[in-house]
Amino acid sequence: MNLMKVKQQLRTRLLNFLKNYFNPLTRKVAQRSIGPFAIVRHVGRRSGKHYETPIIVQPADKGFVIELTYGPGVDWYKNVLAAGGCTVFWHGKDYVITRIEPLDTESGRAAFPLPMRLLIRALGMKHFVKMTT
Repeated sequence: MNLMKVKQQLRTRLLNFLKNYFNPLTRKVAQRSIGPFAIVRHVGRRSGKHYETPIIVQPADKGFVIELTYGPGVDWYKNVLAAGGCTVFWHGKDYVITRIEPLDTESGRAAFPLPMRLLIRALGMKHFVKMTT
């Protein structure tokens, strides 16, 4: 088995763990205004149902840089794009997002402080967007 395949399998396992075990915890942490966690409030593009999804954010000029842990194909992100915006709940306050723009990997990583940047790089995370209020 080559190194690339092993790395991809480890990443897949980590993302499954995050989704099933870590996300419920991060949702609670985000509600208590701790760390880099926020909640994106969005509406289902087909169902019209309201959702809250925990995300990792870094405050940026007039908004946030978001690391798309599961890539740009996740439902919450598709919902936000389809709606043209969302609300981000971060550190006890709601921020209405009206603009979403993709960022290249280096710009996205550079928005985060060094310890987070190193972790993001080590985990091979490469999808970022800027959400502006």
